[in-house]
Amino acid sequence: MRVTETSQQTQFLSTLDTLESNISQTENQVSSGLSFTTPAENPTAAGAVANYDQALAQSQQYTSNANSAQTGLNTEDTALTQVQNQLQSLRTLALQANSGTVSTQNLSAIATQAQQIQNSLLSLANTQDGNGNYIFAGFATQTQPFALTSTGATYSGDSGQQQVQIAAGQTVAAGDNGDTVFQQIPNGNGTFAVSANSANTGTGVLGAATVANPNTYAGGTYTITFTAAANPALAPTYSISDSTSTTGNPVVTGAAYTPGQAINYGGVQVTLSGQPAAGDKFTVAPSTNQSVFTTVQNLITALQAGNGSPASNASVGNAVAAAVTNIDQALTQTQNVQASVGGRLNTITTQLSVATSQQTQLKTSITNLQGLDYPSAITSLDSQNVTLSAAMQAYTLTQGLTLFKYIS
Repeated sequence: MRVTETSQQTQFLSTLDTLESNISQTENQVSSGLSFTTPAENPTAAGAVANYDQALAQSQQYTSNANSAQTGLNTEDTALTQVQNQLQSLRTLALQANSGTVSTQNLSAIATQAQQIQNSLLSLANTQDGNGNYIFAGFATQTQPFALTSTGATYSGDSGQQQVQIAAGQTVAAGDNGDTVFQQIPNGNGTFAVSANSANTGTGVLGAATVANPNTYAGGTYTITFTAAANPALAPTYSISDSTSTTGNPVVTGAAYTPGQAINYGGVQVTLSGQPAAGDKFTVAPSTNQSVFTTVQNLITALQAGNGSPASNASVGNAVAAAVTNIDQALTQTQNVQASVGGRLNTITTQLSVATSQQTQLKTSITNLQGLDYPSAITSLDSQNVTLSAAMQAYTLTQGLTLFKYIS
């Protein structure tokens, strides 16, 4: 077969194009640090890398979610600690007001301090994160959740709890709503609460109130009513009736009262001190949920109403006793929520560690498939450049060969 000069040129040019293409590909590899940049260059490895990239992106999104939840929960944890500090301060003030030697002026001063604590609690309940979201508003993060009223506070948030996915099939609650933290707090001892009638004129002050026998406690609302003894020299008596009828069904009648001695009935034990007057009443009712702001406001109102009379001192004493019990319930509630927050933070920390290891493994797998062996690539580039140079020289020499050149 005859080889023409034109065919030789075509073959040379094709070879040069191939060499230049190889050099260009190797230079791209060196500049990008990747052994291939398009699926066509290595279809099998490219498919595996695409799968790894997808898993890596998903894991990084989970990490972003976890970091966001961690920041929010840390903000909540700090706020709850401060809430507990304020409640402890309020508890100390309440006990100070109940020392029995506090003047009307001092009661007023304590009430002012209690108001300051109330304002601090309100500010903490309206805590915002770095993005301006209210952390205790549930799903209504752009709505200020709490506002003070004459009887406590109103709640404008909702009962939602935002869930954040931090791993495949794993979510955590990124916060707690204010209704749960500040309002769903059982009053009294958590089972029942004892309150003094506002019209009492005696000096009876409530003490400890407990469920002495859970097996016989049946719940319900009962009223302890004091009557004067037939003989003034004797101690007053009391009767206990339930609220199942308009007149009240008697449970205990004509029992002698001894200050400091527990009153027992139906598994309930209530202690009173002082001397209740005839007609004075104390009510025992199942615990209901009470806002911490209502607890604070009730205490403030009682302190401001104190006038130094024996009956007023008893009223203050009963208000303080109720406040201390309810503050303890609020402390328990916030501590339980904070313990839950701590558990969630531990879960996030563990998952972030797992995600970091997972992402490192995915990146290593991607590098093993697509990463460039620089020494080998540089050697290959040098070799390709030498080959191209030699080919171009050979082509140039070949182009100068012709029979007429040697005919003289």
